[in-house]
Amino acid sequence: MYMDAIIAGFGGQGVMLIGNLLAYAGMTQGLNVTYIPVYGPEMRGGTANCTVVVSDDDIGSPIIHRPKSLIVMNRPSLDKFQSRLQDGGIQIVNSSLIDASLTEQERVRTMLVPANEIADKVGNSRMANMVALGAYIQATGVLPLQAVKDSLGSVISSHYSKLIPKNAEALQAGADHVK
Repeated sequence: MYMDAIIAGFGGQGVMLIGNLLAYAGMTQGLNVTYIPVYGPEMRGGTANCTVVVSDDDIGSPIIHRPKSLIVMNRPSLDKFQSRLQDGGIQIVNSSLIDASLTEQERVRTMLVPANEIADKVGNSRMANMVALGAYIQATGVLPLQAVKDSLGSVISSHYSKLIPKNAEALQAGADHVK
């Protein structure tokens, strides 16, 4: 098993958090993982992305030029990374902020997820990142969703531990959207 992903969005959308969560959950499953954050110059409000590799074999390089998968949370990220996605790859697109007409539908598998609206229904619009990750987990089957939920307490700071149940609910809502 090998899956790599670029997760990208505006600084402040939580792309680093879900990348870290994906990598941590992979470790709990006994898999090899890499996680590399890449920050834009502006941080919050600027663009940010991270790369995650999850594999049951040794990982030759954490650098991803042609990813198998993407999670894109905003239009600049779609513009930057969609063309790099491998043919037949899968992308989770936050259709709350990205017009569906801009997404490739033939060369790659595109899952349109209105992450902001789903997060609002869960009760916190800042959890759009968790909605997108839940959709990604369901669409790719890279890890069991429960393993990701179980890893929340290890990745989310103890200061925000009261939000773990809502984050788990957001993950489930994203997974349910793509079932």
